[in-house]
Amino acid sequence: MSRIPEPVQTPEGPAYEGRLLDRVDEEVVDQGVAFDLRTLVSRRGLLGLAGLGVGAVVLAACAPTGGGTSATPSATSGSSDSAGTTADGEIPDETAGPYPGDGSNGPDVLEESGIVRQDIRSSIDGSATADGIPLTVRFQILDRANGGVPFAGVAVYAWHCTAQGEYSMYSSGLEDVDYLRGVQVADAEGNVSFTSIFPGCYSGRWPHIHFEVYPDVDSITDSANAIATSQMALPEETCATVYADARYDGSAQNLAQTTLASDNVFGDDSAALQLASVTGSAETGYTAALVVSVDTTTAPSAGSAASGGPGNGGGGPSGGGEPLAR
Repeated sequence: MSRIPEPVQTPEGPAYEGRLLDRVDEEVVDQGVAFDLRTLVSRRGLLGLAGLGVGAVVLAACAPTGGGTSATPSATSGSSDSAGTTADGEIPDETAGPYPGDGSNGPDVLEESGIVRQDIRSSIDGSATADGIPLTVRFQILDRANGGVPFAGVAVYAWHCTAQGEYSMYSSGLEDVDYLRGVQVADAEGNVSFTSIFPGCYSGRWPHIHFEVYPDVDSITDSANAIATSQMALPEETCATVYADARYDGSAQNLAQTTLASDNVFGDDSAALQLASVTGSAETGYTAALVVSVDTTTAPSAGSAASGGPGNGGGGPSGGGEPLAR
C-alpha cells in the first residue's frame, strides 16, 4: 500500500513538494483538483501522488471547483507561475473609495472607448505612462452561487494608485490622464490579467488594488450593475522590497505606520480572503494573484464612492490617495 504523503511545515504554512496546501486541515491526498494538477506538473509531484491512482486524478480533474476550494488563476495570455489565495468564502464587499472613476461620483472611464484592455500602464490615448516596478495582476472569479465554478464572461474593472500614492482622473495634475485603470473579460476558467505597476503606499491605508465585478462587459457603463466590489491586499514582505526603490519615495514610511490588522478596510480579518499571493522580484517584476468568490444570491453592500470626492481628505502625496476612512 502506498504511503500517504506527509506535508512539511514551512514559515508560510504546511506544504508538499514545495506547494502550500490549499486545505490546511486536510491530508495531502484531499487537497482537491487545483492542488492535484499543480502537483502533477512535475515528475516529483507525479511520483509523490502515485498513491492516488490515475483514475482518481482523472475524476478530480473532471469535477467542478467547489465554493470552498482553492483554484489557481492563469493569465489570459502567457504562462502562469503563481497560485491565488484560497477562495473559501465570499469576497468581502468593500468601498470603491472616492476615486473609482466608474461614474458614481463624476469621472467615468468605463464609458471610454478602449477601456477594455490588458495593459493599463498608460492612458488610453497613450499620452502618459505610469512609472514603477512591473506588476501583473491576476484574478480568477468563481461563481459561488453555482458551486464555485469559474465565472466565465464576467467583466472585471481594476484600478489602483501610482507609485506616489496618487489616482489618475482625480489627483492634482492627473485629472486628464486615465492610466492604471482597465477592464478585462473573464475567460472560460474565470481568469483575467492586467499588466500594470506595483502601487505605492499612502498614509492611512495598506497597499491595495481596487476591483469591481460586472455580469458582462455591456454592464460596465453603470456602476450600479456591479455584482461585487472589493480590494486586493498586497503582502508586506514584497511591499517592503518594492518600496526601497527611489520611485516609491515615502511609501516605506507609510507602510511602517500601518498593519493589515489596523487597516480600516482589511482590519476585520487581516485580509484573509483578499491577500494576494505574489511571485517574482524587483528586478524582473512581480505577479499578484487572487481567487475571488462572488455570490450573486447576496446583495452587494458596498461599492458607492465616498462622499465629498477628492477634496474630502488627503492620504497621499500632493493630495493623492484616499481619505483615512476609505
